[in-house]
Amino acid sequence: MRKAFIGVAVLLVIVAGAYYWELGESPAPQGRFELDMSEVRRLAGSMPGSKAVEIRVEHVADFRAPATAMVAGDGWHLETMWALSYQLVYPDHTVILDTAMNDAQAKEMGSAVSGFHQEAYDRMIQGMSSAQLILLTHEHPDHIGGLAAHPELVRRAQMTREQVNNPEHMLPARFPDNTLSGYQPLVYERYTAAAPGVVLIKSPGHSLGSQMIYVQRQDGAEVLFLGDVAWILRNVELIRERPRFITNSLAEDRAAVMRQLAALHALSAAQPRLMLIPGHDAGPIAELLKRGLLRERFALQ
Repeated sequence: MRKAFIGVAVLLVIVAGAYYWELGESPAPQGRFELDMSEVRRLAGSMPGSKAVEIRVEHVADFRAPATAMVAGDGWHLETMWALSYQLVYPDHTVILDTAMNDAQAKEMGSAVSGFHQEAYDRMIQGMSSAQLILLTHEHPDHIGGLAAHPELVRRAQMTREQVNNPEHMLPARFPDNTLSGYQPLVYERYTAAAPGVVLIKSPGHSLGSQMIYVQRQDGAEVLFLGDVAWILRNVELIRERPRFITNSLAEDRAAVMRQLAALHALSAAQPRLMLIPGHDAGPIAELLKRGLLRERFALQ
């Protein structure tokens, strides 16, 4: 009997250790991710022309998952995340940030997708069709899927070399064969201006093609779209990554993402007027809508 109790205790220790390692552990970051906002703001003003006068959003789909799948150690209660697309409205044109995914892609992604909003998706595609430029935070299907489903719009998109060269990260979204034949991807090192008031910030880690997108409106309001560096704002607030079993399945560089989360945490504390928008968090969207920095539904021409 004593041996049996010892065996059970050892098994419990092993199970608890494995649980903590896979679901609860999120170590302090090693090293630093440099985020030079002075240079980012300089680049935001480096291109001639008016900056965006409005930022609009479409809520295309919902994900449901335990909180601990989003933030290591956060518990098993279910949380909802949104798949989103944004529209920067300029006086004479628009720019799209991220393109969510279509219904078929959402179904292929499985049970984690709990709802799809066809009207929002249709407005997004209509907005993409008249946009001057389409930018992507990264190449995962819930961000690139709408573009992949409408390959006729790919020449409006400024995809990075890393986004183009990693099609396996897009699945189940996929471009038809030869869609990207002759496509010239964007190549840059740390930061680059993409449009008046818009700066891309290279931030590989969640995916090889991950980048944050800084937007400064014409009235001076500032928003930093994090892509999936953080799924929700708690990742930044707590400086805690997704659990290891999630990051392993995504082939994510946990150390790189942790450095980025630490840099964003410090930035948020030092510059609270800069609004951080994680990839899938409804809370910051509600705050932006309340403050008038964001409007619902795309403006359609």
